[in-house]
Amino acid sequence: MPHFSRRHLCLAALGAALPWRARAAFDFWASEYTATRAELQAMIAKQFPISQRYAEIALVALTDPQLGLNAAANRAAITARVSIASSLLRAGRVDGTIALSSALRYDAAARALRLEQPKAERLELQGVSGGDAELLQQIGGLVAQEVLQGRVLRTFTVEELSFGSKTYEIGAITVLADGIKVELK
Repeated sequence: MPHFSRRHLCLAALGAALPWRARAAFDFWASEYTATRAELQAMIAKQFPISQRYAEIALVALTDPQLGLNAAANRAAITARVSIASSLLRAGRVDGTIALSSALRYDAAARALRLEQPKAERLELQGVSGGDAELLQQIGGLVAQEVLQGRVLRTFTVEELSFGSKTYEIGAITVLADGIKVELK
């Protein structure tokens, strides 16, 4: 008959008591939680489309976000379709693609992992060139940075951050190739 220590029995009982989802992401023994890229993609996609006016001359809209993760730079990346509409444009509207990268921060009051200081890295517009393209790229980049600043990537519930009688706070945030890991302290 195999010998099981008290710790093994406690871990087995705990594993049976926790919902599958909690066991998959939270590792209280290592004091960390890892959100998968797919989980984060689903959460960010729910927040789109996003649109905002710029100086009453243009409406910038972002749709179809795709989340990327840059582990080497410890930054999240979002690529989205961008549309800039203005009565000043001959066609009335131009479409393209924007790529942004962002640092991450934890907002303790909201228990949320948020985008912090997103930066437009690339904005490609179709059918526009020269000075018009440069101006529209600047407008599109500024608006995209503004509307993504502080966007939530993941919100935690009190129950998710509690284990027994201890409630954890989020510490260091590490971007991985396939997810984002946060320290539980």
